Amino acid sequence: MANTKQTSKSVASKASKILSDNRYSSNSKSVAASALSQTKTKK
Repeated sequence: MANTKQTSKSVASKASKILSDNRYSSNSKSVAASALSQTKTKK
């Protein structure tokens, strides 16, 4: 069974900001990267 859940646009936007901000820990960035990897891609 495939996972069909996807990250919303607002969460993806916040995750992107976390990845580009050096104030966040590597654990936070890992979670943000995981969230971004689950976003729907535009074709």
